Amino acid sequence: MSITRTAGGRGRRVAAVTTTVLTASALLLTGCSSDDSSSDAKDSNGNITLTVDDFGQFGYKEAGLFAQYHKLHPNITVKENTTANEQDYYPKLLQQLNTGSGLGDVTGIEVGRIKEVVDTQAAKFADLSKTINVSDWVSWKEKQATASDGSVIGAGTDIGPMSLCYRSDLFKAAGLASDRDSVAKAVAGGWEDYLKLGEKFKAKAPKGTYFMDSASAMYNAVVGSSAQQYYDASGKAIYKNSPAVQQGWDLAAEAASKKLTEGLPQFGDAWKAALRKGTIATVACPAWMAGQISINSGDAYKGKWDIARAPGTSAANWGGSFLAVPKSGKHVKEATDLVKWLTAPEQQAAVFKAIGVFPSNKGAYELASVKNATLPYFNNAPIGQIYADEAKAIPEAVLGAKDGTIKDTISTQINNMEERGTAPAKAWKAATESIDKVIG
Repeated sequence: MSITRTAGGRGRRVAAVTTTVLTASALLLTGCSSDDSSSDAKDSNGNITLTVDDFGQFGYKEAGLFAQYHKLHPNITVKENTTANEQDYYPKLLQQLNTGSGLGDVTGIEVGRIKEVVDTQAAKFADLSKTINVSDWVSWKEKQATASDGSVIGAGTDIGPMSLCYRSDLFKAAGLASDRDSVAKAVAGGWEDYLKLGEKFKAKAPKGTYFMDSASAMYNAVVGSSAQQYYDASGKAIYKNSPAVQQGWDLAAEAASKKLTEGLPQFGDAWKAALRKGTIATVACPAWMAGQISINSGDAYKGKWDIARAPGTSAANWGGSFLAVPKSGKHVKEATDLVKWLTAPEQQAAVFKAIGVFPSNKGAYELASVKNATLPYFNNAPIGQIYADEAKAIPEAVLGAKDGTIKDTISTQINNMEERGTAPAKAWKAATESIDKVIG
């Protein structure tokens, strides 16, 4: 895809995954809903069209799932309406919810927005708790979409367990060990070790190369490893005093001051060009990032990129979405059945194979197509094993209404430290003033 999803810090691109092939019967039948139809309006032949509104790239079309669902349910056609940028999508979604018109039968919600939707709009969505088994998902995922009355307004799609993507050829050129185990060992102490490795790289780096693409990416990875990030459990914004935010900010400021970063906002044209030119040695790498790297780096660097476990011992998550069903839809039952099917293990595994985004449904982790998955572009890195182990250890993060806004604003000021040389104290002041205007 040529799409970024900055509210959740996420951009998605297709990543080719080598897996054991799913049998057609398993893919088509598992998670299949009943053929019963509601009494909602249909055409004269009993056919209906379900609309799925989403953003970026959820992977359903690439995995052929809409076409397969039509084969299972010949009277149902699924139409996808995709908005390129989530920052454009979300305001429109809120407007549609407020006016009660224009909504799709199924709508996607980014993790950076889910808390606000749960707290302010839950009554406008169908309760999925009677349709899906919430225990099938990693525990923290469905809790994020659970309202105070126990209703579940979204079924989890993907998550973003963390790893470290790196250029093994650039590591070798800088005199560093380049195999996965050695790289993981070098950063085992955490992101502080990552910066130390960056200083070693810089000392002998090939001319025109940089250790990392963006300090803000590292910042997001650091914060994503903590249960308490921008809000506390009472809903109070605590980002100014959050240890995770402070650690991430300090590390980002250090990376910027030591010139370890190329200072490129992720997913922008300059960032894509840098990947294409081969000037970036490492990228903080949630599962979906591998697709971004492979598409933008191109064939010239196939096999030169590799993937190691993320720095430190604390698992981290960056990104993820949900599918929800507005109550105002004409085909609520059919839409709910579709959501259940799309988020079942086999379908999530098919999306993983198609575009590389990692399932949130635990049942998918035991499927051979996930467990044995490798990425040929990344020197056949065993991503099924790396990401599944990470996913099982990710802490349950406390989410807040404006998580996405806070994250984006801080990332912008980190970019200013990198690109403009803005002093950390001045950048932090600008960030907090801007955030406080939004959250009050």
